[in-house]
Amino acid sequence: MAAVCVYCASSQGIDPSFEELAYQVGRRLAADGHSLVSGGGRVSMMGAVARGARDGGAFTLGVIPAHLVPLEVADTDAAELVVVDTMRERKRVMDERSDAVLALPGGIGTLEELFEMWTSASLGIHAKPVIVLDVDRFYAPLWEWLDALHERGFVRQSALDTLVRARSVDEAFALLAELSPAEAPGRAPGTA
Repeated sequence: MAAVCVYCASSQGIDPSFEELAYQVGRRLAADGHSLVSGGGRVSMMGAVARGARDGGAFTLGVIPAHLVPLEVADTDAAELVVVDTMRERKRVMDERSDAVLALPGGIGTLEELFEMWTSASLGIHAKPVIVLDVDRFYAPLWEWLDALHERGFVRQSALDTLVRARSVDEAFALLAELSPAEAPGRAPGTA
């Protein structure tokens, strides 16, 4: 069992198919025996992934800054909801409490979180897998940009190799299943 940190949109008004994707990812987390670490909101994709995980019986941990509680509508149904003071503290707790990162479609917040975890992995600060679920080529422009940065010498190949692109839910979870016992310690839900 791994604690999987899922980054995704909390914006309302997006295409409902993205919320359905998030719900299915949550269900799959539970079916594969993983727990969820999320940003602690109950709306949009963030809420859908948490509902899916809970509906499947998974432990859900939500981490939300106090100033976002009214905006993201805190996920009070989470098995554990941690309210922190700052966005930096939110990311720290999410990082400490997870074994792997899975980025779904999202906006600037998702990108910021993804890039921080990817940068840390590329520098050897952690060994957690960083997987981008790129359904319907949502992240294709990002990959094209990263390839261009690499070609111009701004991104090392070894850094690109630490960011994994999955084109389907099945592929993403196959990658998560490859975690070694050392990388996914199976710690009890809710432990740091």
